[in-house]
Order: sequence, then C-alpha cells, then structure tokens
Amino acid sequence: MCGLAVVGLLALIVVRRPLLMAAPQCVAGRWHGCYEFRELSDTFDAMLDQLESHVEEERRFAANASHELRTPLAVSRTLLDVAREDPTRDRGEVLERLHAVNTRAIGLVEALLLLSRSDRAGFTRDSVDLSLLAEEAAETLLPLAEKQGITLDVRGGEAWTSGSPELLLHMVTNLVQNALVHNLPADGTVTVRSETDGDTSVLRVENTGHPVPQELVPTLTEPFRRGTDRVRGDEHAGAGLGLAIVRSVVRAHDGTLDLAARDAGGLAVTVRLPAARPDGAQDAASGSQRSGPKTS
Repeated sequence: MCGLAVVGLLALIVVRRPLLMAAPQCVAGRWHGCYEFRELSDTFDAMLDQLESHVEEERRFAANASHELRTPLAVSRTLLDVAREDPTRDRGEVLERLHAVNTRAIGLVEALLLLSRSDRAGFTRDSVDLSLLAEEAAETLLPLAEKQGITLDVRGGEAWTSGSPELLLHMVTNLVQNALVHNLPADGTVTVRSETDGDTSVLRVENTGHPVPQELVPTLTEPFRRGTDRVRGDEHAGAGLGLAIVRSVVRAHDGTLDLAARDAGGLAVTVRLPAARPDGAQDAASGSQRSGPKTS
C-alpha cells in the first residue's frame, strides 16, 4: 500500500513539472488558458498533499507496528534468559508469562491482518443484520462484563446492511469490548442500540466511564492510539487497534463513524451504514424489537 502511494507521488511530481514550467507564461499573459491552468495546478497540488499525507501516515504505521511487534519478542527473550540463568526459578511461572506474552503477540498480528484486509475492501458482500451481530458480540463478551460488574444492555430493531459478516462482527465486537474496557471500576453500563433510519442502518454503543477530554476524541481512531488519558476498567493492555479497525471497516462499507464524549462520562459511538434489503425477507425499514438487556 505504501509502495503504491510512493509511485503515485512520483508520478504527480513528474506530471506537475511541465505545469510549473508554463506558469511564467501564464503570469506574463502569453497563454490564453490561464484559468484552466490554475484549476489543473490546484487539483494537482491537492492530490500531491493527499499523497504526501498518506505516505507519512503509512510510514508512522509501519514504525509503530514494528515497535509493537518487537516488544513481545523482547519480553519473551528476557524471560528465556532469566530462566536459563536461574535454573531454580519456578518454570511454571515463566511458562505462564511466556504464554501471556505470545498470546498478545498473536492477537496483535491478527489485528494487523484484519486492519489490512478491511483497508483493501476486497470482500464478498452479503445481507447482514447489525442487531444480530450486536447480540452475538454481547454473548461473547458477557463473561468480561460479569467479571467487571457491568450491565450489558443490547436491544433494538433490525438494521440490515450489505457487507462482510466477519468484518462487521469484528467491528461490533471491538466497539462493545472498548466500551467494557474503558468503563467504571464497578456498576458500569454499556448500551447497544440498532435501528433503521430511512436509507441508513444505525448502530449506537454508549458506555459509562470517566470523562473523556474533548481534544482526545478525534485521536481515538488512530492506529496504536491507546487513549492514554482514558481510565481503563481492567488490566487489558491492548494494542491500540480496536477503534482503528472499526474506522477501517466502516469506511470499507461506505459508512460513517462518529465519536462523542458523554457529558456524564464515557463515550458515545455511532455507526451509520447504507441500509440494504435482507435476502428473502421484508424490507430493511420494517425493524422489530428483538431483545432486552443482558445483565451481569
């Protein structure tokens, strides 16, 4: 992806050169196509800025990914060195820590692969009901909610869209997990709502929690951004890819993602995707209430 951006950047520079050479003639009034020239030049400038920004973003991503992957490998090597130098050390403890570090590394690699796949947007589209995905994600994460004493409330109408069931399930699961992790230490709440609004299918995830600084909200979907100013409700370290994956999946499905800090604390996340007619079912606009709260 980064290589293609570099090629595009070089191509724009080459094409832009004759435009720059023609600029003095335009200024001197010796060329009648000055207006069109300015429009074309402005267009190339805008495209050049976008490509430069994309290349820089890809460079930062590669550097961050390398750092994140190097960390668990370094920790594993340290644990092995300690075990080798101290034969009396409890091997069971070392193995347990190695298992935890390797599990995190595998999770990071899988998240990077998922992020890459959603960025390419090369997937088969099927009819998907976001309300069913919300229920599935809630069932999967209910043990985490119970562990933290959080009420997980999932309800709403059918919200059909067209896309990848796997990627959309990851999107919903990441949203709910993020809402659980960044919550109050006890007696917190996560609410998930789905509905169809005209030609749009809507999914909303809100959680209680400590206040989120307004200046932090726009950065939360950046890769490897863990939201260091947000208070976590558990020991889960994470890799800072959860909301980045959500943003990527939403974009790949031609949707929009809105994040807003709640006045009472916590975050409100709204996903809007193009509505679609369910396969062999009634129109997507006719949603029906399907579930109540899942309480820990």
